[in-house]
Parts: sequence; structure tokens; C-alpha cells
Amino acid sequence: MLVLLPPSEGKSLPRRGHPLDLDTLSFPALTQTRRRLGDALVDLCVSDRDKAATVLGLGPTQADAVARDAALWELPTARADAVYDGVLYAALDLDTLDPAARRRASRSLAFASALFGLLRPADRIPAYRLSGNVTLPGLGTVASQWREVLGPVVEGALGSGLLVDLRSSTYAALWKPPHEVAARTATVRVLHESDGRRTVVSHFNKATKGRLVRELLVEGAAPHTVAALAGTWRDLGWTVEEHGHRLDVVVTEV
Repeated sequence: MLVLLPPSEGKSLPRRGHPLDLDTLSFPALTQTRRRLGDALVDLCVSDRDKAATVLGLGPTQADAVARDAALWELPTARADAVYDGVLYAALDLDTLDPAARRRASRSLAFASALFGLLRPADRIPAYRLSGNVTLPGLGTVASQWREVLGPVVEGALGSGLLVDLRSSTYAALWKPPHEVAARTATVRVLHESDGRRTVVSHFNKATKGRLVRELLVEGAAPHTVAALAGTWRDLGWTVEEHGHRLDVVVTEV
């Protein structure tokens, strides 16, 4: 089983640690694209910080993010699972897992990234700012850079198992499973039910996905089919409805 998670836009800032070394990251087939994107990001942020803020979708109070991107190759790094610290990662709370569950996480989790393509939890990265919907001058869209190269890497990491694709739409655009992989891919939608009405709420969605993945790691569950995944979560007390390869998880509170 391979679980694909989105990154968090907000990130914890490593205070010390070696600078970024692309050669130490997982999935070395992605190194060339990582370097090309990193160089383009640095060039943009060094040459024109106002333009960089506009391209990156940053407001006037986020100048520090542009400055960090300008220094990308010199910034200190930390484990990706410590740098990503949004709602999903807070709920996943990998630091508090027991050693066996942490080992499962290292084998079964991969993080989608606009800058790095795909990361494992232990990969050391800086706090960067680059979203999956950005168009970099001279390169084009981030998605266009990853679309061809990510497929073989994801499929190699997946093997013959089940893909649990929890990426947001922005990061799903970086790579879409081909037919033979889509046939064994589960996607998840979280619905908040209140007063008989169901809605999709970002906070519920992210927090619930983090908890769903955490429980798989704690239980040591490795279902091989979408139906088996749905059954596993039901056994753990979740309300799960099957709609083909999409699973709707219905929650009433966080």
C-alpha cells in the first residue's frame, strides 16, 4: 500500500541542519527536475522579489517566504514530516507513533511536493514556498514539469499494492494514475454532516484524513483493495460509503 499525501502550505522552519542536498533525497530519478525547479525558483526570488511574490501568490506580509526561497540552497533542513505542519500533519502526528508504526510510515507514506515531486517522511528539506498551481517564468506550470517524470516513480514505489490517493486537486494535477493504476486507487472525500446536511469543509477534510492514515499505521493495516480499505476503516469505527473507487467518510465533529 502506498499513501499519497499533499504537502502543507504552511511549514515549520528548521533552525539548524545541513543545507539541502538533492542527492540524499528519495527517488533519485527526480533529481534533475528538482534542480531545474529549484534553480528557477531561486532565480525568480533573487531577481525581482515583488514579481516573485505575485507569481507565488504571496501577500505583502509574506516577504519572508520570498527571502527564504531566494536562499533555498543555503537554508537548514529537517525531516519532511517535521517541516510539513498543517492540519493534516497535526492530526497524523507521526512523532507520537510507536517505533513499529513509524517504520510502517516510512515504507507506506509519500508526500506530493511542487518542488520535490515526491518525498518520504525522513527526507530532509528546507521550509520553501511553491504551490502546485504556480507558473514559473521560463519553465511554465509546475504540473507540466512533473507530469511525465512522476509516473514511473510513483508506480515503482507502489508495486502491485493499493494506492490511497489523498492529494488535493492542486497536487493531483502533478500526476494522474493511468488506467491500470486507477483500477487499484482509492480516493477519499470527507463530508461533514450537520442537521441532516452534508458539506465538504476544508478543516474537517484535512484533519480527518490525517486521523484515517494514522489509524492504518497504528493498526498495521495494509488492505489490497478499495473495498478492503473501506472495511478496515469501518471496523475502526468510521462511517464509510463506497462510490466505486471513491470512499466518502462522513463525520459529525472533528
